[in-house]
Amino acid sequence: MANIPPGIAYLVNRLPTLLSPLIAVYILNRLLLECLGAHLPLWAVIVPAVLSIPVALLLKVSFVDFIDHRRAAALGAVLPPRVEDKWPAGVGLLLQSIDNLKTGYPGENFNEWAEKYGNTFNVRVLLENRFFTAEPDYIKAILATQFDAFEKGKSKRPAFELQMRSFLGTGVFNSDGEMWKFHRAMTRPFFSKDRVTHFDIFERHAQDAIQQLKNRLKEGYPVDIQDLASRFTMDSATEFLFAQDVQSLAAGLPYPHYSPLSQSSTSANHPANVFSRAFDEAQRTIAFRSRWGAAWPLTEFWQDKVQAKMGPIYDFINPILTEAVARKKATKNNEKLGANVDREVQDGESLIDHLINYTDDPIVLRDETLNILLAGRDTTTNSISYAIYMLARHPRVLSRLRDEILSKIGSSRRPTYDDMKDMKYLRAVINETLRLYPAVPFNVRTTKKPTLWPSKIGGKPFYIPANCKTPYSVFLMHRRTDLWGPDANEFDPDRFIDDRLRKYLTPNPFIFLPFNAGPRICLGQQFAYHETSFFLIRLLQNFSKITLAPEAQPPETRPPLSWADAPGTKGDSVRPKTYLTMSILGGCWVTLEEDVEPAI
Repeated sequence: MANIPPGIAYLVNRLPTLLSPLIAVYILNRLLLECLGAHLPLWAVIVPAVLSIPVALLLKVSFVDFIDHRRAAALGAVLPPRVEDKWPAGVGLLLQSIDNLKTGYPGENFNEWAEKYGNTFNVRVLLENRFFTAEPDYIKAILATQFDAFEKGKSKRPAFELQMRSFLGTGVFNSDGEMWKFHRAMTRPFFSKDRVTHFDIFERHAQDAIQQLKNRLKEGYPVDIQDLASRFTMDSATEFLFAQDVQSLAAGLPYPHYSPLSQSSTSANHPANVFSRAFDEAQRTIAFRSRWGAAWPLTEFWQDKVQAKMGPIYDFINPILTEAVARKKATKNNEKLGANVDREVQDGESLIDHLINYTDDPIVLRDETLNILLAGRDTTTNSISYAIYMLARHPRVLSRLRDEILSKIGSSRRPTYDDMKDMKYLRAVINETLRLYPAVPFNVRTTKKPTLWPSKIGGKPFYIPANCKTPYSVFLMHRRTDLWGPDANEFDPDRFIDDRLRKYLTPNPFIFLPFNAGPRICLGQQFAYHETSFFLIRLLQNFSKITLAPEAQPPETRPPLSWADAPGTKGDSVRPKTYLTMSILGGCWVTLEEDVEPAI
């Protein structure tokens, strides 16, 4: 049903469910007429017909609940507590979730429910079952110990896969089973230590980014460090992964909203900027889909809103694929497609060059390119941006980190892998940033079969039925005071160095999962650490002070005044944006002071 509007396809797939109650009402009416000769008034026919569908749905849900409770009891288990809703069918919970996405702080609604029901609970939204958890042992089960019981979700189920298909296709982040194994096996050889510690690409683009940063500061304007980081990671990722630098830094940096130069059409129409806007809008639509669950097609009845935004994204990616295919032909490589998935990556070979040895299917290649670009650009951009934001908020941490950089590397030398390995405080700063602002704050799986989660309080285990969504949040888990201590909502890198490390994290490593875990653990974890470390080192070799510039923040993106006195990071001066990844709404605008002996 690829060419059928989403709403029509949704209704067609559910025709038996929708028509069965109407047919039952019709048959009952005919029986009354033929057997009893009863002629019902028109209203007595219309009202039962109208009510038959919601009544049938509620009866079906009640029956499924009854069966689930019976099956749980047979195993000596119980279902997680259900969040109450004063509206029928979970409509109130849906509206609360959408309102949180639009105007709230990430996960506040889940925190409210967790305080009442515990860290694992059942949410029924539009009659769809969801079992949410921020419990490390249950997240460990989803990602590792019970990995085979969970999946991204097939399209026949209330699934993540169907929501994401028009954006990520069948790429590695949106596939299961053999397709996922295929993508994983193709990409794994590329992320070897030798590959991810080759820093020439980072150096070239960091030099460009920092020089543009200096030039803009000399004009007297603050800089959106998130935008700068995005361009640095975009150019680094496309050159490293696809052997084609898309030169997003060449588009120039944006000016703050109050500058007349901020309206430049030349900058707005640059391919990299067009791509970024479309990429962000597609993710925003996906985020709203996730709130609606399986019923999202009803909100995009006549047109797939994500697909409508994919044109600029494909226009951006297609030249990368075209160039890779041309390189393949130019080398006259006779290696057969579908060769052994453990083939070695050749010297000078990019990831896309490597993938073309396995398939020449343009859709598979495009989907995988987009998936890897999402990981290579967005996640590291967010880590760099939030790290710099927190350094601006905590000048003592900035001073201490800069002292470590200058003492171990100096003010101009390029960092090496061994340098980074030896810089304990730098890694602590990055880890603390990832703890408070993980790149993927909320995620979801779907149960393939019924499963049990052992009780955390000595009672009965939890029974999780088959074919149900199991959303989980490392963002909320990373901020739990019972797991991290009473200061869990405060930024303090020392928690990854001092006694708190041995008290909290060492005995329970699954309380810290910024890169996921288990068979689907992020292959680019070390790449992300190195890229973030490299950029921060080069930045702090050049600048000694970072100051936030709240006046440059677009007014419509600033946090509500009511947040100002809130505890923890909610009281900060930027507003987190949680679509697929966690970025900063409106960017992170700062000014910086150069060191007296700049590195470049």
